Amino acid sequence: MKRYELIMHSPEETMHLASRFGEQLKAKDVITLEGDLGAGKTTFTKGLAKGLGVRKTVSSPTFTIVKEYKGRLPLYHMDVYRLEDTMEDLGFDEYFHGDGVTVIEWAHLIEPQLPPERLNIYLFHHGNDERKLVIEPIGERYEQLCKGILES
Repeated sequence: MKRYELIMHSPEETMHLASRFGEQLKAKDVITLEGDLGAGKTTFTKGLAKGLGVRKTVSSPTFTIVKEYKGRLPLYHMDVYRLEDTMEDLGFDEYFHGDGVTVIEWAHLIEPQLPPERLNIYLFHHGNDERKLVIEPIGERYEQLCKGILES
């Protein structure tokens, strides 16, 4: 499995990269976002949304678990941080196998419920304004997606 490590020098650069991913996403794609608090998980999701043609302002779903946005494809933005102590089935499969793209912040908390193939993205503080992104494609679909965006 190939891993990509990138340094982003601004939130705008992070959003631009994420937008490029958003333009290529398909129904049933699942992206997990992990990393430091304030490192840009929601910023990355805003870029994905832009690439998907979402016009509504994207914000963190911290207190609602899931926010849905309409674009070229539906975007399901999840923040499962508050589910740390529960393993009950909350119907995530309906999103993962539905007609949209699912983005999950703090996805490690629902690891057993995640699909086996997905795009894992880790965001870390790297200096004052920079962020380090580690992108891990799991499965052929995501390997090709990364190759097309990150190796071109």
